[in-house]
Amino acid sequence: MRLYKIVCVFLLLTSAAWAQTAPRAGIADIKQAFKKLNVLGSVLYVAAHPDDENTRLLAYLAQEKHYRTGYLSLTRGDGGQNLIGNEQSELLGLIRTQELLAARRMDGAEQFFSRANDFGFSKGPDETLKIWDREEVLGDVVWVIRRFKPDVIICRFPTTGEGGHGHHTSSAILAQEAFTAAADPKRFPEQLAYVQPWQAKRLLWNTFNFGAANTTAADQFKIDVGVYNSLLGKGYGEIAAESRSNHKSQGFGSARQRGEAIEYFKTILGDAPHTDLMDGITTTWKRVSGVEGIDANIQIINKEFDENAPEKSVPALVKVLARVEKISGSYWREQKTKELKNLIAACAGLWFEAYSTEASYALGDSISIRSQIINRYSNRVKINSISIAGTTQTLATVVPANQLQTFDSKTIAGKLTQPYWLEMPRSLGSYHIASQQLVGNPENPDLPKVEVEFIVEGKPIRLERRIVYKYVDPVRGEVYRPIEIAPPVTANIDNPVYIFKDNQPQNILVKIKSFTQAAGSIALRAPAGWKISPEKINFTGKKKGDEWTESFAITPAETQPKTDVLQVVTTCNGKDYSMALQRISYEHIPVITLFPPAQAKLVKLDLQTPGKNIGYIAGAGDMVPDALRQVGYKVTLLHEEDMMKGDLSSYDAIVTGVRAYNINDRLIVEQPRLMEYVKNGGNLVIQYNNNAGLVLNNIGPYPFKVVNQRVTDENAKVTILEPKSALLNYPNKITGNDFDGWVQERGLYFVSGADAQYQAVLQMNDPGETPNAGSLITTNYGKGRFTYTSLSFFRQLPAGVPGAFRLFVNLLSKPNIN
Repeated sequence: MRLYKIVCVFLLLTSAAWAQTAPRAGIADIKQAFKKLNVLGSVLYVAAHPDDENTRLLAYLAQEKHYRTGYLSLTRGDGGQNLIGNEQSELLGLIRTQELLAARRMDGAEQFFSRANDFGFSKGPDETLKIWDREEVLGDVVWVIRRFKPDVIICRFPTTGEGGHGHHTSSAILAQEAFTAAADPKRFPEQLAYVQPWQAKRLLWNTFNFGAANTTAADQFKIDVGVYNSLLGKGYGEIAAESRSNHKSQGFGSARQRGEAIEYFKTILGDAPHTDLMDGITTTWKRVSGVEGIDANIQIINKEFDENAPEKSVPALVKVLARVEKISGSYWREQKTKELKNLIAACAGLWFEAYSTEASYALGDSISIRSQIINRYSNRVKINSISIAGTTQTLATVVPANQLQTFDSKTIAGKLTQPYWLEMPRSLGSYHIASQQLVGNPENPDLPKVEVEFIVEGKPIRLERRIVYKYVDPVRGEVYRPIEIAPPVTANIDNPVYIFKDNQPQNILVKIKSFTQAAGSIALRAPAGWKISPEKINFTGKKKGDEWTESFAITPAETQPKTDVLQVVTTCNGKDYSMALQRISYEHIPVITLFPPAQAKLVKLDLQTPGKNIGYIAGAGDMVPDALRQVGYKVTLLHEEDMMKGDLSSYDAIVTGVRAYNINDRLIVEQPRLMEYVKNGGNLVIQYNNNAGLVLNNIGPYPFKVVNQRVTDENAKVTILEPKSALLNYPNKITGNDFDGWVQERGLYFVSGADAQYQAVLQMNDPGETPNAGSLITTNYGKGRFTYTSLSFFRQLPAGVPGAFRLFVNLLSKPNIN
């Protein structure tokens, strides 16, 4: 967890930054908006994960063709690996949600999600759709289609498996089923309280040529999306690279591509296109009634647009808005009135944003808000009212031209800013969402916002902005941060997992933070048999922002090895709370705040740990060092200076983190020292690496290959091939029971073609596949031992899986072989 720290900052209410809440309003943006006004067409792209989307195609559709364009990612990418930090699972999903939103700001598309959880790699759709709950996730896809009303739906993957990942194939299967189901009022009829059935014109598969799969063909429908947009000064290959490079947690920084780029499409359902993606679809104002000639009016306004005086277009645009607001159908009326209001504001130089005076508030507290407005149009612009959370303040105030105006108001912090899909515990396959209307949203739709009604040329125009906290960082400059509404107090247990090797008590540290004036008590609750001292600790007189730590002693139950849950309950101002505080902060995305359950896992196990000192070479997104410290190891993170000049013989074992040989190119230089360490009696443990992008081929003392083979079923049977191996006997006796309770997977990127000097210790396989002995190999080399493991210890140890701890400790514990 990365805690966000504000240093040397103060509130600044002036110019906007990249994360501004007001839309961009340059001349290129205005000209693009004029073009979009006369296009009434929509395209929805469907795939499984963040990074699956074709950013070049999305940018082309949104900014060249000016269609309303959306990307439905069925998952938030929770099950992947993290190349920028150690967040995993739903925390990684939060990061990738924001990375997708940043990508959409670049390419101009909108972002949607289903409730499906990325539970890790899946080899086929049968497993995926069973774990996801096929009908439930299908309902989400239908819901997004009915709300978005796409004329064309495009899949990234086929139903026939060429996409490789079971999630990929499942996204195509669900899109195909939803294409028909969305139009059927008998399917998911409960949705019809909010939406109407919708039939898209066609469903296409955006075929591809990457990896070993080339699914394109000369006779397929095709589009050149590599064209150049002179207004933007970029081609869509350049925009796509900027969009895709926001996927930083996946290491997807991309080079800008220029020139022709052909995208191929195969028709799956509906009428096939022949000359244009929108063949047979009316994408002009003719698709709605009562606005005859409006397209010609918009063309005239666009033609007469004065780049040196955009405000001259405002009166004519206001008249167009008045006509559009009278459209009988709600969908295009809503879309085009929103576009027109933003365009009028841009031409008028009408700008406003809303800021809280603090970053954090407790439930029920008063939020002071400062709305700042500037009008560069004329003295005829008025502010009619400012509305916040249903409360309207009537002003009827003229906004003087080019003079920044400030309006102060207040509202009550009425709801936690907890990501809506994390409000309830999730299952393995999906998040539980409280309301149908929340489905599909990338973020909470009810985050605090301000709505201002302006009067422009006599016409009421309402604009809304999300309330943010804005400050200046001495290095980054102006920074926008989402406000957080928190419980009155939060309680963070110092460690997510506590390992008990015996019946001795351990100290549990609880970090408390107050978000308001608070008094109350803190208590720990554990299952029967565990003893906690003291029973509770009282506190009083705490002010907003106070942080302090309390200590409890906990003694394990007199039972056989088992796993339990410890909960913190904080009673504050007469109410009980059991929420922790977690903030995720990276410069490329907004600060993310969530309030997970205030709990930890208690693991009592039979574990012997003869060694003490571990040297660790960091990998990517790896929490293994903290897990090892939990069972008593002293873990030292090794850097190049330590590797090249330090005394490596002082370490009982040296471990490389996951993907270390993918991300650390200095291992080329350090590898001889590691081999020397082993030869002289050391114990080296290498955790999994991706077979693509290894910084050197010879990781071990003898040859083996890392390949893209894995066992994704966390319950897959494990066969012990070498029962006498030290890895399975010293210091802990490993049996089949030690593979119970694993999470997400057994392992990934197994090895093959291992030299005869290696001993394969375990064998496992997913259902219906050939047994694979590439998850754990070991060999003696000189006086020492080398071990390579593809088992996913980086997931198991932070999750407190008992058998994984016992086995990993064995890898670290080399008996004397001399």
